[in-house]
Amino acid sequence: MSSEAKTKIVRAFMERGILLSEDVIEQINYDNYSDFESAMTDVKLGEEQFFLDALTLSKISKLKQKPINIQPNIQISAIEINNQPQIVSQQSTALILEPPLEDKQGIETLNQESEQEAESSAEIAAALIEKYEVKLTALQDQDSQTSKQNIPQIQDPTQDPLRKVKVLFSYCGESKKRYVEDFVAHFNKRYEAIKKILLNRQELVNLLSINKILNKKEKENVSIIGIVMEKNITKAKNILLKIEDTTGQISVVINKTKPDVFEIAKNIIEDEVIGLAGFNDKDVIFANKILLPDIYPRELKKSPNQEYAVFLSDIHVGSRFFLEEKFLKFIEWINGNMGSDEQKTLTKNIKYVFIIGDLVDGVGIYPEQDKELIIKDIYQQYSVFTEMISKIPKEITIILCAGNHDASRLSEPQPILSGEFVKQLLELPNIVFVSNPAMVNIGADDTFPGFDILMYHGYSFDYYISNVDYIRNNGGYDRADLVMKFLLQRRHLAPTHTSSLYIPDSASDPLVISHIPDFFVTGHIHKTSIANYHHITLISGSCWQSTTTFQEKVGHKPEPARVPIVNLQTREVKVLRF
Repeated sequence: MSSEAKTKIVRAFMERGILLSEDVIEQINYDNYSDFESAMTDVKLGEEQFFLDALTLSKISKLKQKPINIQPNIQISAIEINNQPQIVSQQSTALILEPPLEDKQGIETLNQESEQEAESSAEIAAALIEKYEVKLTALQDQDSQTSKQNIPQIQDPTQDPLRKVKVLFSYCGESKKRYVEDFVAHFNKRYEAIKKILLNRQELVNLLSINKILNKKEKENVSIIGIVMEKNITKAKNILLKIEDTTGQISVVINKTKPDVFEIAKNIIEDEVIGLAGFNDKDVIFANKILLPDIYPRELKKSPNQEYAVFLSDIHVGSRFFLEEKFLKFIEWINGNMGSDEQKTLTKNIKYVFIIGDLVDGVGIYPEQDKELIIKDIYQQYSVFTEMISKIPKEITIILCAGNHDASRLSEPQPILSGEFVKQLLELPNIVFVSNPAMVNIGADDTFPGFDILMYHGYSFDYYISNVDYIRNNGGYDRADLVMKFLLQRRHLAPTHTSSLYIPDSASDPLVISHIPDFFVTGHIHKTSIANYHHITLISGSCWQSTTTFQEKVGHKPEPARVPIVNLQTREVKVLRF
């Protein structure tokens, strides 16, 4: 196509409010402008409207490596602006916009726009449709039908009412450059979210901002809510905290002569949000009470149906320590091919399998890892994992998130697994992908609200096992439940700035536990732990990897091939060993 024809075509589209990218221009295979102009002359919309905006076109290049749905010789028709945008297909000689398909689910789509962008698009579209009536005829290659047959029809299990799975929270923030202001906004959002929880505590009746306390000239009973900036031990063996809110900073003394308060203070960590009550003396507060946001007790929910949920984590496919034989035994068991008659009956009622991260061992996760890999290609690791996990019965819904060994960024929240690494995994019809962390509801029906499951791989656990005396002295890595209880009390999955890598989100802190779950499930520790805290079932998954060289050096003692199984009708938890 000549440059003159190309310029005229671009200008013709721009007159309609559409900016063509270079890739799209190449799709228009007209030798001269007159051919293109004649193809645009058949102008008829009928009852449907369409709008192809610049934002959609700018994303077409991102679809090059993804499955494209093809339908030959169709007219461009409706894009549902406020619902899912439909697929823009690329072929060597055609640009196609497929009409909405009401009876098909999960067809790969462009990313949904924000409501603001959608409203803007709708307004522009209405103006364009009023001014122009356009019909484009698509030219197709002869092999387009063959291409259509080879495209996987990806299903979304959450849209199947029989599976009874609903994703309540899964992080999907955009990747962008972060600035100091984002960190400030992130901590402010965390402070406000947890402050809102603490405001319900009756002990904080005399709540004041720090700057007002600093301006007081007389001693009074006061209370504050703030972030712990520093923690130190005085010469008198008392604990000294520096607390900050949005108005200023103040020192808080916790005297060792108050054993109940002092015991709580010993396990306070930097950057957590707490409430304090006591009395002021100039620029110091002497604390009588320390208030954590904590979890309040709730009724223990039980399902009216006989259903089971299974919890796995840390599969580590690709490691030379991967216990493939034991994992395949689990696959055989869940298919009802082994075990006692009672267990075979149980497997028929398994509805959910949760996998809490580290599906594969990864590549380049730590120095000299290649020496401990039998599969050194990340694509092959996920391929082998997919092959094994695909043998789980399709009527069982699998909900999984990433861990620190997976093909995802290490910073939390980790987005859902996607891309070429997990292409085959994405095609399985019974898998729900969520971020790390995430909140999922299972088992709900017309008479029962279901169970809310908080999923978190547990990358921050290492920090708290090493830095919180109570956890370290009472079992450490053998007691993941202590870490889980500790984090629930703080209502945050990684309150200390250095406990985990994280993405500062200026809109909210996704690691705040704002919603109280029924189950808190994790992995990472490689050892099963079961506990209950205020009617929240705490489950740390086992692993499918024997003791590694690193674990031997640091004294970790994993217990692999254990599978926690929960009877959702009774809330009883059993652990099977394979």
